[in-house]
Amino acid sequence: MHGHGYAPQHPHPPSRGTHVTLRVLFVVLAVMSCGLLSWAAMLRLALVTRKTHDWAVLALVTALDILAVVLIGVDPGEDEFQGPGSAGMVVMLCTMLGAVAYYLYADIRHFSPYRQPQFTGYAPPQPQVSYGYPQQPAPAPAPGPVHAQPTQLGHPPFQQTPPPAPPGPARIHQVRAELDELSDYLRKQEGGS
Repeated sequence: MHGHGYAPQHPHPPSRGTHVTLRVLFVVLAVMSCGLLSWAAMLRLALVTRKTHDWAVLALVTALDILAVVLIGVDPGEDEFQGPGSAGMVVMLCTMLGAVAYYLYADIRHFSPYRQPQFTGYAPPQPQVSYGYPQQPAPAPAPGPVHAQPTQLGHPPFQQTPPPAPPGPARIHQVRAELDELSDYLRKQEGGS
């Protein structure tokens, strides 16, 4: 009767179909507006990835769209575009192509299940493999007396640790046996040929 209640429900991430639908929606929005609304795709990308360079691309696309509208607005031609109007349309269409291509690339890469993991430090040490056999880890040094060196010019004493123990005799015997087998095999090959 008395308990902790239900566990809080965490929202599930959007399905893959939702990502594809949003990609198509923002690409269609940019293409149908001839690039005038290509900043919307960049805004979504910047909000999703939260990367500084995506915000910079959003600012660049917005500035290019504004420049294109200004160039089209100052065009003196009445029926057809002249110099500034044509330049504005070229800027708008090129911005649309670049924004759509970058949006698709970055959005697909961001939501890809096969993304490379981002490493922020050193990888953990991997065991060394020699001739197919993993190396035996060196045994921990036995606790023993620590010898202090005399101090020189006020430096703290240097503590010397005992050297690590050599590998055990079992490993040496195993290697010796493998070398003997290899020698016998080679002798048989030389004698038989």
